[in-house]
Amino acid sequence: MENKTISRKLRLLSQLMELHEVNPFKIKSIASASFTIDKLPYRAADKSFGELEKIYGIGKSVAAKVIELVQTGTMTELEELLAATPEGVVEIMGIKGIGPKKVATIWREMGIENIGELYYACNENRLIEAKGFGLKTQEEIQKAIEFKMASHGKFLYSQVLNEANGLLNLIKDIFGNALVDFAGEFRRTCEIINELEIVLGTRDQEIALQTLLECSFLKNINLKDDCISGTTDTGLKVNIYCVEKRYYHRTLFAKTGTDEHIKAVMDRVTEMPDQPESEELIYIKAGLQCIKPELREDDTFIERAAKDQLPVLISYHDLKGALHNHSTWSDGVNTIEEMAAYCQDQLKLEYLGLCDHSKSAFYAKGLSIEKVLQQHEEIDHLNKKLKGFHVFKGIESDILNDGSLDYPDEILKKFDFIVASVHSNLKMDEKKATERIIKAVENPHTTILGHPTGRLLLSRSGYTIDFKKVIDACAANQVIVEVNANPLRLDLDWRWHQYALSKGVWLSINPDAHRNEGFGDMYYGTLAARKGGLSKEYCLNALSLPEITRIFELKKQGKKWS
Repeated sequence: MENKTISRKLRLLSQLMELHEVNPFKIKSIASASFTIDKLPYRAADKSFGELEKIYGIGKSVAAKVIELVQTGTMTELEELLAATPEGVVEIMGIKGIGPKKVATIWREMGIENIGELYYACNENRLIEAKGFGLKTQEEIQKAIEFKMASHGKFLYSQVLNEANGLLNLIKDIFGNALVDFAGEFRRTCEIINELEIVLGTRDQEIALQTLLECSFLKNINLKDDCISGTTDTGLKVNIYCVEKRYYHRTLFAKTGTDEHIKAVMDRVTEMPDQPESEELIYIKAGLQCIKPELREDDTFIERAAKDQLPVLISYHDLKGALHNHSTWSDGVNTIEEMAAYCQDQLKLEYLGLCDHSKSAFYAKGLSIEKVLQQHEEIDHLNKKLKGFHVFKGIESDILNDGSLDYPDEILKKFDFIVASVHSNLKMDEKKATERIIKAVENPHTTILGHPTGRLLLSRSGYTIDFKKVIDACAANQVIVEVNANPLRLDLDWRWHQYALSKGVWLSINPDAHRNEGFGDMYYGTLAARKGGLSKEYCLNALSLPEITRIFELKKQGKKWS
């Protein structure tokens, strides 16, 4: 065993001891020994107990631990502390710039137990409120987490959007009149991007390939057949398929859809055009409507395309309001008035749905009953001032372990609408988690089921539920299902949108904004909704102000609205 390995194990032990508030003197001696062993000019593993204990900065106690480590590969005390610490918390300790004291605050005071939750907290600006943190520290932690995510070769769509567009524009500038567009996962607007694929159609394939081989915007460049591959400075893998212009549309089609989708289309083609002038022509030859890139995951929309019944996909400009947002009353950054002004003046929306955290969310300054009533007074006063815009009184009510919401009925009925969400005890088995959510859905006050699985992409899979049972319950109780637009969530997963729509369940593209900039996440939510095949007719916040006001009123009266 090398000295660095021993040193790292001792350092981890000292950090865990500090996290669990062990004797400070003991922590200091372990940390000191870690540093000493790392700098030894010889292998500590080759020394006997007697030799180790005589080394200055080690001593008898640490020498015993080193011998145990060398002989068994671990230390009993280390294993005991690891067993008492959530795995995700240990991972957080490995992030640059976060010492044990800060980790203790993150874990014990904020209830954060993994890197995904920490990244989400940064996104919500929750760290700046915690003791020992600030805006600069929060930004550094966020960057460190993004770097760590990138090291695994997987990226959120939102993380690569600007870089991808910049790269595409660069290629367009270099090749002038060439045909060029994205393909693969990015063109299909997948929530996770493993690699960026681009198709380039040019008149001189050889010159184009040589130009790309000499480019400076990619590292580790390789050429295989007609594909140039490399990586960007951020670690994003890029494949550029360079073909003659006449084969451009055929290649773009072949490189955009999944294998399953391409096969489903090609099985219907009787005569494949060798040099199609558009992708649409390929679908026409298959007897199909041209299927949008977002929907080319499998054969789900093939039969509908054959019957000329594809949905008209929702667009960002179809959205009339923003529901599920947090203000300074809980863990948001902007006041209600600032958020309303931003939505009306900058985004040209018609309404804002405020949904600060409820009283159980102590970590996010959840609203007591007294605070709820005070907030409602502020909203009433603001609505009297606003012209052509309305703020709805909502709440993100925690779904408790037994499925109940965390306010009494006399308070719940005071809200215009309620988003019911799970934020705690995420490790229930599927049966209990499903029963918990269904009970919340059956509550007559529940309007929207918020982020149904609690997932955080690339870091937390979320709780397991029986999607069909939950969606069926939403259908039976006229509860809308949220498409949480935060690019870390995008929950409800697009793979379940068609099932929900087939049951008559509406969706709502909610930003879950904690500051004005967060409203921009509705763009990513719209992409996810399009991928699920949503049209504006079944999207709650695509309704006008009078239309959604009517629905909220009917829901409160227990009447059918669809």
